[in-house]
Amino acid sequence: MLEVFGRRPYLVLLGIAAFLFVMPFLPLNDYILHILTIFLIFAVFASGWNLTLGMLGLKTLGHHAFFAIGAYISAIVAYYGGVSPWLTIWIGAMTAAVAGIIIGFPILRIRSMPHVAIVTLAFAEIVRLIFSNLKEITRGELGFWGIPPFDPIQIGETTLRFGIGNAVGSYILAAVFFLAVHIALLVLLTSRTGLTFFAIRDAEAAAESLGVHLSRWKIFAFALSAGVVGLSGAIYAHYVMILTPISVAGPEMLITLLAMIIVGGVGRFFGPIYGALLLTAASELLREFGDFRMLLYGVGIIFFVFVAPQGLAALKLKQRRGTTSRT
Repeated sequence: MLEVFGRRPYLVLLGIAAFLFVMPFLPLNDYILHILTIFLIFAVFASGWNLTLGMLGLKTLGHHAFFAIGAYISAIVAYYGGVSPWLTIWIGAMTAAVAGIIIGFPILRIRSMPHVAIVTLAFAEIVRLIFSNLKEITRGELGFWGIPPFDPIQIGETTLRFGIGNAVGSYILAAVFFLAVHIALLVLLTSRTGLTFFAIRDAEAAAESLGVHLSRWKIFAFALSAGVVGLSGAIYAHYVMILTPISVAGPEMLITLLAMIIVGGVGRFFGPIYGALLLTAASELLREFGDFRMLLYGVGIIFFVFVAPQGLAALKLKQRRGTTSRT
């Protein structure tokens, strides 16, 4: 458990919450708050994906499909149905969870991890093509614009507004969802459910011999993972207020989020958070290099993989162990 959560995970999460609380009170411009908002959304995405990739050991490569499903379903229902985004994000998340169950059943029959990766990657491409060809509804690659932002919230004399042009309100909203999701995941994974996930990952045959119903637990994990990722996609849609299939279900999204998990630490609870923060900031800092941006981005990822092959979260744990042993 120490390898997964580190020491005092609730205290670490409390420290992250304090850091997030302070940010709006600092003299930061809207651009910095925008970067932090994107980081928070992607951190939820990465942590949701890490449930199956790291905690359960299923090498899936198609979770950006659930991100796209959550984003588009929430946006479509809000735009055409006139439903508040406060409700449609849950519709998007539940739709993504159902899609996770549907794709989960055939995956359970596949024992080869490379084949699991190929099937989930093909599923993501199918989802992208569906949204691309529903031009009457999504406008395809031209972009689905006009997506409504979250309805404003009145707090005393202050009105919090959301969407791409309202940095403070959008940041606070993303921070609240980030903390709520990670508190819920931490409670879940430190309970008997989490122990069952780790048992299936580390010794599937032994877990089954002890009465663990593998199929049910894997389907549950896949649905939960897809739902969390779908929720992040729905929040993203009502923040940026424009979607294209290639931007939410394309290869760049796959590579970016997978890199966040790998750099942060696969199977480490705080790994996706550290990876999302580092790579979101790095991606923005490298924009001034133009065509060389992705080249430098890739070199940076390779560097971190060599320096910390088990992720930044594992590197932090090793430093603590080294300090303890010296004392």
